[in-house]
Amino acid sequence: MKSLPLARAIALAVPLLLLGGAYAFQYLGGLHPCEMCWWQRYPHMAAMALALIAYGVRGKPCVSALFAGLAGLAIGISGLIGLFHAGVEYGWWEGLTSCSTTPASGGAGDILEQIMAAPITRCDVAPWSLLGISMAGYNGLLSGASALAILALLIKGRKEA
Repeated sequence: MKSLPLARAIALAVPLLLLGGAYAFQYLGGLHPCEMCWWQRYPHMAAMALALIAYGVRGKPCVSALFAGLAGLAIGISGLIGLFHAGVEYGWWEGLTSCSTTPASGGAGDILEQIMAAPITRCDVAPWSLLGISMAGYNGLLSGASALAILALLIKGRKEA
């Protein structure tokens, strides 16, 4: 299966790069994630773990392909959440929640002070966009395309075997 190594590579690289970008925007750019932003991150975290397992069992191609496929599924789920979030940001439909808070960093000080100092990040406002596409929109597009590519590679690999 010549397609399986590429599927595994995509299954690991895409969530690694997209999560890296999200954390860079958060910690270097000061863009605090909303609740739906977090919802998009969790499937990517799962996809990375599944892709690492796919690498760990690469001596067993069928099992490796299964875990690469599960990683692709998780990436696709993140993409669907991203597209839903982008629709909320663009006002195409209403979201499940209007906003969330990100806890303020700090020690065990006064809890009320921490709550009052926590930045409020709305899910229905895109804090950043490029060419009219928000971060959630890019996640939806990139994750969706990657999930389809992984699926196509795994199907091609089955035909090669």
